[in-house]
Amino acid sequence: MSGRLDGRGAIVTGAGRGIGLAIAQRLKAEGARVAALDMDEAAARASGADLGLACDVSNSADLARCVKAAREAFGRLDIAVANAGTGRAEGDGSDEFYGAMAARNAELAEQGSSAIFVDQLIHMGDEGWAGVLGVNLNGTFYLAREFTRVLAVDGNPGSFIAISSTSAFSGEGSAHYCASKAAVVGLVRQLARELAPRGIRANAVAPGPTNTPIMAGIPDEWIKSMEASVPLGRMARPEEIAAAVAFLASDDASFVTGSVLTANGGSYMV
Repeated sequence: MSGRLDGRGAIVTGAGRGIGLAIAQRLKAEGARVAALDMDEAAARASGADLGLACDVSNSADLARCVKAAREAFGRLDIAVANAGTGRAEGDGSDEFYGAMAARNAELAEQGSSAIFVDQLIHMGDEGWAGVLGVNLNGTFYLAREFTRVLAVDGNPGSFIAISSTSAFSGEGSAHYCASKAAVVGLVRQLARELAPRGIRANAVAPGPTNTPIMAGIPDEWIKSMEASVPLGRMARPEEIAAAVAFLASDDASFVTGSVLTANGGSYMV
């Protein structure tokens, strides 16, 4: 690696596996000191980061504690990556959705037609909606706020990067997931304008389907359909998303702010 991030302090949420793990490892390989945050403390510590902490990003006090710990450990913070995300929460209608999908697919295979509706919205409770937004949107906001507070006190510039999704633009996915990822894009664009005078850049990466552990909970027929919709013919590797993040974190992107870098194999062109 080129050492583009030598001497910098970075914090990555949801860094215990998948895209977050790849991001933490890539930033460290490029010279940054990295704090890996995850609900699973053992996974965060096993990531190879300089600091592994248990953190619930939907809890603002917990996230503030972790940002403070990272600042104290590294003496500075320069990069923050809001990667922690989820597509499901208790009571969000996912079970009914996948059950209806399986039943519809079975009828289509047997009869060539089906009258079964594949619904999730009508089964989604308030707690299910709030659970996904609490992680995907609130967690992103909390990290941006605590990161900026540190930089404001230290008088340093920095790079804030949020992980959105192609679903923010295509509308493919559940209501709470698409809404939260679209809101992340709006938040990043607002932050880019507000924080520019401080020298803080704010950008987003919008991955398409990516081969992460979360895909294990999605039916095979849906995964095949997603892969077929990608012009490059496959899902992304987590390392490919991490490479996009590393670019935005580095001085190579010194004049890039308020942007959404899509890394989706051409599945949706923003």
